[in-house]
Amino acid sequence: MNLLKALATISSFTFISRVLGLVREMLIANLFGAGMTTDAFNVAFRLPNLLRRLFAEGAFSQAFVPILSEYRNTRSEEETRTLINRVSSLLGVIVMAVTVLGVIAAPLLILASAGGFQDEPDKFALTVELTRITFPYIFFQAMVAVSAGILNTWNRFSIPALTPTLLNVSSIAMMLLAAPYFARPIDALAWGAFIGGVLQLAIQIPALMRIGLLPRFDLQWRDPGVRRVLTLMLPATIGVSVAQISLLMNTVFASWLPTGSISWLNYADRLMEFPSGILGVALGTILLPSLSRLNAAGNKAEFSAMLDWGLRLALMLTLPAALALALLAVPLISTLFQHGAFSPEDVMQTRSALIAWSVGLTGLIVVKILAPAFYSRQDVRTPLRFAIISLIATQLLNLLLIGVLQHAALALSIGLAATLNASLLYLGLRRREAFTPKAGWLPFLLKLAVALAFMGGVLYATMGQASTWMQLHTWQRVLWLSGLVVAGAGAYFLALFAMGFRLADFKRRAH
Repeated sequence: MNLLKALATISSFTFISRVLGLVREMLIANLFGAGMTTDAFNVAFRLPNLLRRLFAEGAFSQAFVPILSEYRNTRSEEETRTLINRVSSLLGVIVMAVTVLGVIAAPLLILASAGGFQDEPDKFALTVELTRITFPYIFFQAMVAVSAGILNTWNRFSIPALTPTLLNVSSIAMMLLAAPYFARPIDALAWGAFIGGVLQLAIQIPALMRIGLLPRFDLQWRDPGVRRVLTLMLPATIGVSVAQISLLMNTVFASWLPTGSISWLNYADRLMEFPSGILGVALGTILLPSLSRLNAAGNKAEFSAMLDWGLRLALMLTLPAALALALLAVPLISTLFQHGAFSPEDVMQTRSALIAWSVGLTGLIVVKILAPAFYSRQDVRTPLRFAIISLIATQLLNLLLIGVLQHAALALSIGLAATLNASLLYLGLRRREAFTPKAGWLPFLLKLAVALAFMGGVLYATMGQASTWMQLHTWQRVLWLSGLVVAGAGAYFLALFAMGFRLADFKRRAH
C-alpha cells in the first residue's frame, strides 16, 4: 500500500469534512453570532466531544489497534473476530451507562465545566437542556471508533475518513431546514449533532459486513485480549486526550470572561482544526497500524524510517499552514464568518485567538505523530507521564497569561504545552533508540525556512489592512482571499521545488 496515496485519500475526505465544518460555523455565526445561545451550545457539545475522545476515538484507537494488529498477524481468524466482538460489546455497555448518567447529571456537569454560567440562570438552563440532547452522541461515536479501528487495521481508510462529514451535513441541514420550526432555533443545532451521530454509525455497517467483521454482542470482560485493551486504554485516555482535557478546563476559565469568549475561541479552533485534521489526524491514522505491524515484526529500522518520513512530511506542510493562519487571520475570519450577527468586533476578538492557536499548531500535529509510536509499542506509561506534565503546564500558563491576553491566553497555553509534549515525546523515542533521524535534517529545515520566508513576504505584501477587509462585500473578500491562498501556496511550493524538493521523494509503502 502506498502510504502517500493513503494519506492523500484520508486528507481529501478530511478536507471535505473541514470545508463542511466551516460552512456549519459560518451558518452558526450568521444565525447566532457569538452570544449567549452560541456559548451555551459550544459548552453543551464540548462535553460529549471530550468524552468521545476519552472513551472512543483517540484513546480507544491507541489501545485497540496495536493489539488488534498483533492478533491479525499472530492469531487465528476466529480469535481475532472474538476479540473484536468482546471489546466492542464491553465498550458499548460502558459508554451507554456513561451516556445515561450524563443525561441525568447534566446540571452538575455544567456546574463543574462552566461554573461562571450559574450567575446567568437562563444561560445555565439552556446549556443543561442542550447537553441532554447532544450527550448520546458519545455512544454512537464509541461504536464508530470500534469500526474505524477495525477498518483502518485492514487498510480500509476511506469510510472512517468520510464519516465525520455526516455530522456537518446533519447540522447544516437542521439549521437550514428545521431551525425555523423550533421555539429556540439553537435546539435544531443540538438535534443535528444527535442525528449526525446516528448517521455516522449507520455508514460503518456495510463496510464491516463486506470484510466479515461486523461485531456481535459477546460480553466477556475477563477475556485476556479485552483486559489488555483496558489496561492500555486507561492511561491512553489521558495521554491522547490531554488537549481535550485542557479545552474543558479552559472552558471553566472562559466562562468567567466576557460573553462571547467561548464562541471566539470556538470559531478560531474551527480554523485551526482545518490543517490539524487534514494532516495531523490523517498521518496518525495511517501511521498507527503501520507502526504496530512493524513493531510486531521487530523491524526497528523500518519503524524509525517511517517516523522520520512522517515528521518531515508534517513539518513541510504544517509550518506554512501555521504561518498563513497567523498572517491571514482577519481575511479568513471576515470572509468566512462576518455575516449577519457576527460583528467586526467579533472578527478582531477571534483574530487574537487564531493567532494564539497558530503558535502551537506544529506542536499539536507532531504529538499526533509521535504518540502513536509509543502506543504501537504498547508503551502507555511514557506518553501518560508527558501528557500530565503538559496538562499542568497548560494551566500554569493560563494563570500567568489570562490577565493580559484574556481568551487568547487559553489558546496560546494549549499550543505551548503541546509543543512541550511533542519535545518530550521526541526525546523519549530517541532515548529508547526507537527513532534515529535519518541524515539531511539540517539542510531540510534550512530549505523550509527559506520557503517560509518567501511565502510570508508574498502574503504580507498582498494581504492589505484589517480595516479594509471588514468593509468589503463578501464576494470581494472571497476573490481576494482565494488569490492570497493561491499566491502563498504557489510561492512556498515553488521555492521548495527550486531547492530540489520533489513529490517522489516522499512516497513510501507500508510493510
